[in-house]
Amino acid sequence: MFDKLEDLLIRFEEILSELQEPDVANDQNRFRKLMKEQNDLTPIVEAYKEYKACKQAIADSLEMLDEESDEELKELAKEELSESKKRVEELEHELKILLLPKDPNDDKNVIVEIRAGAGGDEAALFAAEIYRMYLHYAEGRRWKVEMISLNENGIGGFKECVFMITGQGAYSRLKYESGVHRVQRVPETESGGRIHTSTITVAIMPEAEDVDVVIDDKDIRIDVMRASGNGGQCVNTTDSAVRLTHYPTGIVIYSQTEKSQLQNKEKAFRLLRSKLYDLEMEKKQASEAEARRSQIGTGDRSEKIRTYNFPQGRVTDHRIKLTLHKLDSILNGDLDEIIDSLTAADQAAKLANMNEE
Repeated sequence: MFDKLEDLLIRFEEILSELQEPDVANDQNRFRKLMKEQNDLTPIVEAYKEYKACKQAIADSLEMLDEESDEELKELAKEELSESKKRVEELEHELKILLLPKDPNDDKNVIVEIRAGAGGDEAALFAAEIYRMYLHYAEGRRWKVEMISLNENGIGGFKECVFMITGQGAYSRLKYESGVHRVQRVPETESGGRIHTSTITVAIMPEAEDVDVVIDDKDIRIDVMRASGNGGQCVNTTDSAVRLTHYPTGIVIYSQTEKSQLQNKEKAFRLLRSKLYDLEMEKKQASEAEARRSQIGTGDRSEKIRTYNFPQGRVTDHRIKLTLHKLDSILNGDLDEIIDSLTAADQAAKLANMNEE
């Protein structure tokens, strides 16, 4: 591990030197690449430098204890020795996590797809609440949210909702949200006061770039039509809605949220690229040996991952057996405690796998 850290430290110094070259700013691609590499290495290098400083402090304290006769100074040396040893242990753990292979999608924007499952209108109403939960979470992190497609049920619920979240590290924070979310509560339409269980599915897909997925023109059919539903002056008056059909996979994308056909077409292709990229990721994960896969992973779509229990005001994440009695604040976007716990569990699983190998 420490040989690798020394190599990274040398590389970091090389990057700083390259960035000071007078002509580097003229080559924007090279400049961006160097800046990204610098940003990626900075937390590792800072932790490693602190680790080396703490190791030196330990050596200095031990030397002082051997040579110093003044009891007061020896006591100070003992205190510093204890603190430095404790910090070295913490930093060793931090460095192991920082050196874990990084998910190449972590810095990407995400496309979120929410679908109502079992439970009819109640499931659709819950789907709308989960959309608002992610909206509040994104707003709290100053991320941008853009609707791609929406199919409402007429009473404020969402049968299906697809939207993009644009922001630094969006996928790294939200990738564990894929799966089945279950709600237990008394629906407003229930006269007998019985608790019903409904479900929705959430899919988190990293936004795919053109270089990630190549779409052949002959594999696509593009249909344009008039948008439907409530809206402004352009709804039902212009052929602005776009439907894409991808023959090889059977995926159909419909986009009508923009007034411009060109903008709807762009959104539809963006969603299609991400869906195809997501399919490739699923195939790759399925082909990996079970021992090499994270215990948390990024969520099987059919896996029940979380229950929102309204009568008890609790939220339970079943993958890590975490229960929090703060339902209202979670639905208002306070997701960090859950996401941090899932991230820590995933890192622990990956460290355990590395130690086994």
